[in-house]
Amino acid sequence: MKLSIASNQFPMFQPTGLDDVKDPCPVFDGCVWHMYGSGGTVTSETWQVYHATAPALEGPWTQAPLIDLPLTGSGVAAPGVVFADGLFHMFIQTEFMKPGGKVEHLTSHDGYGWTHATTCFAAITGTAEHGIYDPHPAEVQGQKYIVYSAMPDFQRVPQPDVYLARSTGGTWFGPWERLGKILDHEDIPHHNPRHHPDYEWGLEGPQLVQLDDGKVLLNATCFLPSGPRGSRQRVFFAIADSIQGPYRSLGPVMDPTEPGENGHSTVMVQGNELTLFYQSRVATTGHRWRYGILRMLMDAFTAPAPRVSL
Repeated sequence: MKLSIASNQFPMFQPTGLDDVKDPCPVFDGCVWHMYGSGGTVTSETWQVYHATAPALEGPWTQAPLIDLPLTGSGVAAPGVVFADGLFHMFIQTEFMKPGGKVEHLTSHDGYGWTHATTCFAAITGTAEHGIYDPHPAEVQGQKYIVYSAMPDFQRVPQPDVYLARSTGGTWFGPWERLGKILDHEDIPHHNPRHHPDYEWGLEGPQLVQLDDGKVLLNATCFLPSGPRGSRQRVFFAIADSIQGPYRSLGPVMDPTEPGENGHSTVMVQGNELTLFYQSRVATTGHRWRYGILRMLMDAFTAPAPRVSL
């Protein structure tokens, strides 16, 4: 893959009254841009749903009140949102660092007030989906999907891989059929292996985008095999001919120019331009998570991506 940087803005803005903002998901409603994500602190892993609006992607961004959803769980965060036919659809986890959890579906007419629509599916005790989180909606070849992270039971730390579900009803309301795992640790050569003595985390924050040539781009987060903790998390791209794979990794996309890391992101592709909204924490942000926006020009998805230093 040949990528050339058109622009990079980091941080996009400074949140008010929050230590950290994570998991950015921008959505355009035809008039205004909405930014959804997780707002809170990594100190206690306490999160609420973040919301901001802007007339353009570059801002200026106006922080809205944190969204109080009618859901229960210790990790209600990391929303994946789409806007279709005058309605916002939010897909969100209820747990993160714990087993169990559900993927919930909520709707909104204005992007501010949300109504619970349905529970899409739940973790299944004792299976490879003992815990589930980080759902993101995708539309590929006219089909509605949810891509998400799921992990088996664990003793020390979760080891999630990437999974997929499809709407059998043809709409965002489901019902949802699980299609199983589409990307494993072993498929990613630049990811820390399961049995590494200093294993940190698994594959998470997945998103799927259909490209103009019909191929499917997977945007997700891995953890490098080596380096001090707090420096290994990386956005990476992978590509496949069909949504269920197999996926070929194009490698991590960018490296910080100072101590830090980047992760959970959302991609938008328009023609030959790719826009990446990412989370990053570096020394100059006090190692607190902030959002960035990187614009790239795509020449081809044919070779491993060059690492971009930011």
